[in-house]
Amino acid sequence: MSAGEPHSIPCPDPQLAAAAEYVLANPGKQLRAKLVRETAAMLGSADPNCGVETVATAIELLHSYSLVHDDLPAMDNDDLRRGRPTVHRAFDEATAILVGDGFQARAFEIIARDSSLSAEQRVELFALLSQAVGFEGMVGGQALDMAAEHQQCGIAELTRLHRLKTGALIQAAVVGGAIVAGANRETLDRLATFAMNLGLAFQVIDDVLDVTACSDDLGKTAGKDAISGKSTYVTCLGIDGAKAEAARLLNEAVDALEPFGESALALRDVALSMVERSK
Repeated sequence: MSAGEPHSIPCPDPQLAAAAEYVLANPGKQLRAKLVRETAAMLGSADPNCGVETVATAIELLHSYSLVHDDLPAMDNDDLRRGRPTVHRAFDEATAILVGDGFQARAFEIIARDSSLSAEQRVELFALLSQAVGFEGMVGGQALDMAAEHQQCGIAELTRLHRLKTGALIQAAVVGGAIVAGANRETLDRLATFAMNLGLAFQVIDDVLDVTACSDDLGKTAGKDAISGKSTYVTCLGIDGAKAEAARLLNEAVDALEPFGESALALRDVALSMVERSK
């Protein structure tokens, strides 16, 4: 199974299998998978058979799990994702919960079964990904996000929230690619800094697009932050101020790649595409 390849998850229940296929057949931009690939390639490990595609797929499965669960009525209560009805609308809430659960489990399973990864790499990846999606990552960030509805938050609080909810998995994608490539601790730390600044810049632009783009372009419900009463970088800084903050964070991210020279150009281009986007 590779990132974005449907029909690859075995499941005994027809409805659950159909719901999983529904998500996988509409994979989105796969930006996190691109980060895995380009990070590994920058560090000299472009062979997809050495675990790169496994980690890229695992990251995308975890991202898909988070979106399916975030869209649920008990969470963000959204009806549109990637231009189509959300899973709980196309099927039902129970199926959506199970699809998300299955994607999360599958992500760890495919890493465990990839013999091209050393035992040490697999343990390191398990620790990285479990933290990124758990209480110290996406789950914790989602809890803070829900608690912040109809509350006034400052920049420091928003940054903490989005480091967890958005930044943690983007950071895991980059660091995961570096782990596959056998990077040392200094390199891992530098790339973690790059990825966290990139993740925050990505979120700032997401906040901007929520008020400047339409639902058809976004593939999800525009204006949802205002409807939910959420503080955003736009409510705190204004549109121009938010754009300036995104540019600052992007510059800090790109600066962290300077020691890698021309080998980092492709990774830098992915970073630019994530922030300089219109949808």
